Amino acid sequence: KTLSPPPPHTHIITMLTKVALVLGAAAVADAIQAPARTIGLPTMAPGAARTRLHKDIKMPCPIPAEGQAAAADLLNNGRLFRYNFKTAEESPVSQCEKAVADYTGHKYCVALNSCGSALMLMLKATGVKPGDKVISNAFTFGAVPSAIEHAGGKPVYVESTDAYVMDVDDLRAKLKANPDVKHVLVSHMRGKVADMNLIADICKEHGASLTEDCAHSLGVYLRGVHTGHAGRACAISSQSYKMINSGEGGFLLTDDDEIAAAAAVMAGAYENSLDKHITAPPSKAFADLPKQLPNYSLRMSALSAAIVRPQMDTLDERIAVYNARYEALKARLEETCGSAMTIPGITEGVSPVHDSIQFNLADWISEDQRDAFISECHAHGLPVELFGAKSNGRNFINWGFAPATEALPATSKMLARACDVRLPLQWEDADFDEMASVIEESLAAVLSG
Repeated sequence: KTLSPPPPHTHIITMLTKVALVLGAAAVADAIQAPARTIGLPTMAPGAARTRLHKDIKMPCPIPAEGQAAAADLLNNGRLFRYNFKTAEESPVSQCEKAVADYTGHKYCVALNSCGSALMLMLKATGVKPGDKVISNAFTFGAVPSAIEHAGGKPVYVESTDAYVMDVDDLRAKLKANPDVKHVLVSHMRGKVADMNLIADICKEHGASLTEDCAHSLGVYLRGVHTGHAGRACAISSQSYKMINSGEGGFLLTDDDEIAAAAAVMAGAYENSLDKHITAPPSKAFADLPKQLPNYSLRMSALSAAIVRPQMDTLDERIAVYNARYEALKARLEETCGSAMTIPGITEGVSPVHDSIQFNLADWISEDQRDAFISECHAHGLPVELFGAKSNGRNFINWGFAPATEALPATSKMLARACDVRLPLQWEDADFDEMASVIEESLAAVLSG
């Protein structure tokens, strides 16, 4: 009797079964899924022309003409010291403090020479004493644990999620494991904001003082309220890569009389200079503080303030441009690269400021492929940064001055996949099309190799 030949697919199944026995089921699954993982990416033929960017991705925003004119006047008259004016109304620093406080909705504002100084004074003004533990994000910039160390505290790090915000479950666990912790500093890294109402409730439950690092979240609102109001005080930045640019600078904001008074004195308000503040608490809040607290001389100069103040007038306009470009870039990358990366969403109720874009490479991309992708981007004019790089100041393994005392596996896993790209305001819309092309082509070149 003549036997019928087996169905054509039988040979394929038999082959895959043999391969599975040798390589394992996971390898077979990878082999089957590999084509789907590059769906949407361009086909890269050997020697094909590649997109290349030529503009500086670290191009800062220029200073408005009004700020340039004000700076020129100060250079001509030499009045660069914040208190070298007869009244608070004449002081560029006091006027700048008012503009910032008016925008964020805080009662009090103290302008400082850096956001790091603002963070350090905020911690000291809210009661951090030498040796006190301060809970903070495991994912943030090194300036945050530096400020904790500068204030005499000892950081306790909380895991961060794949969306780059503090993990509230781990916050609960760390507070429970450290009942002596009375200070929590939440960092809104890259403007990503956690559910701060929930975090505030958790801190209240454990009797911990909550403060916020808003260096990256000027212009970001949560449920209609500007960031920095969930805690007792916050700090924002005017370093060149932030939404306002004075080269270096920072602002401490609060609604608390005692915190504001202590911060102003420690920043360097002395003798009759307290009268030259607009956004300061009543004189009774200062009492004997000038005699009790040290003067750290961390004041913002009049020159920096003159440069910053007019930038507050254009903040919302610039945010609209940033966000429109971000959404267009995000939509394109999700369509073309969605099989190889994810772009995390934002917390419900947050009105964001997207002056940069972050994405997490898929778990199935190997470390060698990840590194090759980043190298390809760099080679074609786009310096994509890996948060988990050994040299990155946002990787907690680089904080030898304030090292983690416990493993942080969730944050480590996220950092190993999280990529960061600035979105310079001075670029043209067409430049962001080329940025997307570089990312797409670099992924395709690596994944098809």
